[in-house]
Amino acid sequence: MVIELRSDTFTLPTKEMLEAVNPNYLGDDIYGEDSYVLELERKAAEIFDKEASILFPSGTMANLTAIMAHSPRGSKVIVGNESDIYIYEAGGASVCGGIIYEPINTQEDGRLLVQDIERAIPLNKEDPQFSLPSLICIENPHNRMGGRILPLSYLKEMSEYARSKELPIHMDGARIFNASQALNVEPRVISEHVDSLQFCLSKGLSAPIGSMLVGNKDFILKARRIRKMLGGGMRQAGIIARPGIVALNNMVSRLKKDHENAEKFGIGLSKIPGIECNVEKIETNIVFFRVIDERYSLIEFIKLAKYNNLNIDELGYGRIRAVTHSGIDSEDIEQALTIIKKIMK
Repeated sequence: MVIELRSDTFTLPTKEMLEAVNPNYLGDDIYGEDSYVLELERKAAEIFDKEASILFPSGTMANLTAIMAHSPRGSKVIVGNESDIYIYEAGGASVCGGIIYEPINTQEDGRLLVQDIERAIPLNKEDPQFSLPSLICIENPHNRMGGRILPLSYLKEMSEYARSKELPIHMDGARIFNASQALNVEPRVISEHVDSLQFCLSKGLSAPIGSMLVGNKDFILKARRIRKMLGGGMRQAGIIARPGIVALNNMVSRLKKDHENAEKFGIGLSKIPGIECNVEKIETNIVFFRVIDERYSLIEFIKLAKYNNLNIDELGYGRIRAVTHSGIDSEDIEQALTIIKKIMK
């Protein structure tokens, strides 16, 4: 049996998700007549205390749509240089929206500092030489920073700053329920500080496909048109939406188990000679570690792990990432540690 720790995107839908779709409730979502989609969109908006929401086939499209809905062509969006939006989403805002990315330094805990954002804003907005900022994008939890959670105090500070600059904030919250569970707060406590938020149904929540975008009614109305333009309008989308409803009802509270397994894995790694892992930085379901034993290169170690039925992956700067999820239990963590100990002998 293979232990899959490359990503929580490898989660499989539950039996209940697969059996939950009743064809009688399906309709054409372009016409706004799919009952499951309407229910999911109402539910997502309610959870995050926003006026409306919209279903997307992917988080990449949801983030791109959010940026385009907030930002006119020729403007710039301020993003972290380690953000998924900037690194992993194919430059979509520039290609499709004529929008410039202004990357600024990402702190170890995923924060973007106000002073760095300030430097990205032209002193003289009337000077026609400069592209003007239209949006600030933040990520929570932060993938490439190891699943770190943005503190609520920071979100409040960022929200106040953005309002003072008349800039909206979009949150890439693909794993936002991991953050809310770790902080023991309702998701709306996080989302109250941002204008729009994207979250994924198919990572830790284990639905087969889909992401949601939440915001005010006017914003979502714009998003609906942009989604259609990008090819994201779907017909009987209830086959996606219904598993998403089940996921929101049943899969959120169990995310704490993933966090416990991540911490267990990190603690075990930290005790293996030749492995370096900072357990204090494990806040959700993502574990970063390094191989400091000179016998193995990063790629060699990953290949050896795969040979021994353990799938892990690199995430830049010599780091290996392991992500816990609903397909991994405590016994899998113990077996994964046994495999790594065997390799490091």
